[in-house]
Amino acid sequence: MNNATKLYDPATGIHRAKIWEIGFYALNNSSTNCYMLITMYITYFLMGPIGAASVLAGSLATILRVWDGVTDPFIGFIVDKTNGKFGKNRPFIVLGQVIMICSFGLLFFVVPNIPQAVRLPAYIVAYAVWVCGYTAQCVVTKSAQTCLTNDPKQRPIFSAFDSVYNTAIFAVIPMIISGVLVPKYNEVDEAGNVITSAFYVPAFHQALFLMCCLLSVVFSVFAVIGLWRKDRPEFFGTGKAQMVRFSDYIEVLKKNRAIQMLCVSCCSDKLSMTVSTNATIMTVLFGVIIGDYAQYTAFTGVSSILGIIVPMVLVLVVARNMGQKKALLFGTYGGMISAVLLFVLIRFGDPSQVRFNNLNLYTIAFVLVYCLMKGMGSFSSTIVIPMTADCADYEVYRSGKYVPGLMGTLFSFIDKITSSLGTTIIALMYAGIGFHDKLPDQTTPYSESIFWVTMVCLFGLPMIGWVLNIISMKYYPLTKEKMASIQEEIAKIKAAA
Repeated sequence: MNNATKLYDPATGIHRAKIWEIGFYALNNSSTNCYMLITMYITYFLMGPIGAASVLAGSLATILRVWDGVTDPFIGFIVDKTNGKFGKNRPFIVLGQVIMICSFGLLFFVVPNIPQAVRLPAYIVAYAVWVCGYTAQCVVTKSAQTCLTNDPKQRPIFSAFDSVYNTAIFAVIPMIISGVLVPKYNEVDEAGNVITSAFYVPAFHQALFLMCCLLSVVFSVFAVIGLWRKDRPEFFGTGKAQMVRFSDYIEVLKKNRAIQMLCVSCCSDKLSMTVSTNATIMTVLFGVIIGDYAQYTAFTGVSSILGIIVPMVLVLVVARNMGQKKALLFGTYGGMISAVLLFVLIRFGDPSQVRFNNLNLYTIAFVLVYCLMKGMGSFSSTIVIPMTADCADYEVYRSGKYVPGLMGTLFSFIDKITSSLGTTIIALMYAGIGFHDKLPDQTTPYSESIFWVTMVCLFGLPMIGWVLNIISMKYYPLTKEKMASIQEEIAKIKAAA
């Protein structure tokens, strides 16, 4: 069988990507996640250089996240109408990257140096502009899925690459933050005691921005290269350009059950993952409950290996053989079981035993169960990205309309509106136990109230998300077998066109 036959089967209408193309393209999500990692510390920036109170900072983060969601449908509409020489998707990677660099550069390097009275308004404007760039690049992660490959066995491979990349990013960068940036930018007295946490120092956020921005640019270049061959009309939709109207969007929202149920699943997952992986939660877990924030550096290094293995196994063994719907449910049940085990381990064990410089059975058990929970949880939230491509193909099959921009941005809109509550939930919950002016950090003393608030964020909200996954997937119509028949019908539509 020659390479051309492998990449396209005219009998079934199946077209495939080269593995390296999928690997390069998956870096687009990693590129935007580099900026998302910056925003995980943005509340500290608001309370430090900007001077906002903790609840106001959390509420403002939510409001701006809602604005992020509001921009989605408009940018998605533009994507659906775009089909130039540079393709449908690649222009938005470049445009989004330029906007994000400029807006966050101004935010972190200029805003802290202007008069105090105008810092908050300037922050709001800069962040609102950044949102437009972030949305423009994010939409490509979903919309380009359809043109890259429509092979039901190949689409889940995106999740394998995506899980590996993001596990590495969210392991290595926090390790650099806790092991290098925090010690460097902590303000200490003559005795070496921390008097101002690095999280409230402008130079810390500037260094974090420069590091993440550089990575994001490199990842974007690879993503553009990965899409270069396939970002053409013959590889998506009905094989020809279409007129898209806002009225088409209303029909899709009303009748496409697949995207409706996928949005429910994604939103619940995103909210729980946003809260449970928030920088404040991780800081409290290691700095207050475990009692040694320095262990977080070693933990992220060790756990990153298992965090890569678990999603890869699930993709290669479960998703490719059972289909994406069953794979999501597999990850959901696995996450629920491992979360219960980890809570029991923390509550009835001794978290202070977690020490990587003096390895013991408790540390090994903690790492294994935590990695299993995060691996399962991240897999169930990652697999929904290629599932949006299934929903877009389902709409072509159902109505003949190709609207990947709508699918991607509708998905993102509801996702962002829901996940925007994450920062507010954390701020309100800690404010409820006395943290009104600042959030707890690694210098905060242990208390039972801090323990239980952290446990609710770490385990309670993800458990609710997993239950909603199970309910939504009961009504999700796109099984592996259904997608195979859909691709055959789309091939007929293209042939007729």
